[in-house]
Amino acid sequence: ESCGIALNVDGVLSGYRDLGLVSEVFTKRVLEELPRGAKMATGHVRYATAGQRSRSNAQPMVLHHCKGAMAVCHNGNLVNAPKLRRKLEMSGSIFHGTSDTEVIAYLLTQNRLLTPNIEMAVSRTMDDIEGAYSLAIMTHAKLIAARGPNGFRPLCIGKLGENDIIASESCAITAAGGEFVRDVEPGEIVVFDENGCRSIRTHC
Repeated sequence: ESCGIALNVDGVLSGYRDLGLVSEVFTKRVLEELPRGAKMATGHVRYATAGQRSRSNAQPMVLHHCKGAMAVCHNGNLVNAPKLRRKLEMSGSIFHGTSDTEVIAYLLTQNRLLTPNIEMAVSRTMDDIEGAYSLAIMTHAKLIAARGPNGFRPLCIGKLGENDIIASESCAITAAGGEFVRDVEPGEIVVFDENGCRSIRTHC
């Protein structure tokens, strides 16, 4: 239905997303115009199970706030998304799409403004959302992988040379020439940054 990519070039996040297949969205011209020198990136291909078919629902969603920026990728469905959306709207949030991902993105932003780091914001957001989900979140300096506590949606970690990879399924890692390392455990939060990889297991 739609696809996109977000790039981190020297801590500056930018992205491109649109409706269509990967081959239709990422033409030669689009690829040539993407920023060069990214050390970190997230990508997403969307098959909608909630929300309308619109460009505003394509991922990754890139958000900017006073503590920086982040790109959010989400796979799954939240059973309490309508309730959370109404609560966010009543507190002033303005939605541009109809997907669960935007609900998660606003919650992440609110929690990030109230916490000292993105890891804690992700943990608090996982306390708020209910359902089947996996998340990949990129900031100016970190990449976060988080899997819902029920473990309904897959998420795994791999290696491509010295580089770490997060993917929804292991076949995506091997297709890129990488090596599967392990599944992210249900409820686990994994953080990748300049110091390497570490796991936070507060929801296991």
